[in-house]
Amino acid sequence: MEKDQEFQFTIEAGKAERHYWADLWRYRELFYILAWRDISVRYKQTIIGVLWAILRPLLTMMIFVVVFGKIAKLPSEGVPYPIFVFAAMLPWTFFSSAFADASNSLISNSNLISKVYFPRLIIPTASVIVSVVDFLISFVILMALMAWYNYWPSWHLLTLPFFLLLSFFTVLGAGLFVASLNVKYRDFRFVIPFVVQLGLYISPVGFSTTIVPEQYRLFYYLNPMVGVIDGFRWAISGGQTALNETEILMSIGITLVLCIIGIRHFRKTEKNFADVI
Repeated sequence: MEKDQEFQFTIEAGKAERHYWADLWRYRELFYILAWRDISVRYKQTIIGVLWAILRPLLTMMIFVVVFGKIAKLPSEGVPYPIFVFAAMLPWTFFSSAFADASNSLISNSNLISKVYFPRLIIPTASVIVSVVDFLISFVILMALMAWYNYWPSWHLLTLPFFLLLSFFTVLGAGLFVASLNVKYRDFRFVIPFVVQLGLYISPVGFSTTIVPEQYRLFYYLNPMVGVIDGFRWAISGGQTALNETEILMSIGITLVLCIIGIRHFRKTEKNFADVI
């Protein structure tokens, strides 16, 4: 009688992650599925989802127009004030929504993380796509607003994708860092709304960067969204609003630093997500 053959299997920790960046491409279908799922959850069989994408920047714009435009009478650099504010609300609303979604995405998908291997980087990146859809909806409102004021864009509008891409990487870097912290320290879910609310007032959404005193502007440019917001205004106004190379270069540099820090910290802590979450 032949003896039964014995087989031994050795499972090495981290074995599946040795080709991590190649796996991002291999698991691209999962990225599409997660992104489409999040979009469907927000918009399928609902009215408030689409309305919220319209009403949120629209109502905020109206408040800013009354407070900063009518009462404070802040300058709008020759651009109709509603367009001046709404052009800034587009990138800021995208950033705030995407940052909140990306920061909480790992907690929201805890069941998936604990059951199967895949590059966890896919989850927060896919969550940002929902905010891109919100951005496109709000952009249609901006075009309608510009038609109402008979204010038409020029060739500068072709640079808008660059500033949107810069905003995307800004929120991705910050979102990856906070998402990885949020897994271990759940208190961060209370900090995120405060950071978003504070950022709205320290970013040039309701006012022009030109009112910031010259001696403080370099420090002010440390906020990467300053360059993004001024870039959006410059592109939409046809170059009529202020924009300088310093703020753009600083926004690009700080965004690059955020991405490096965010990815490095995310990758460093990623192997423990399934145990902690």
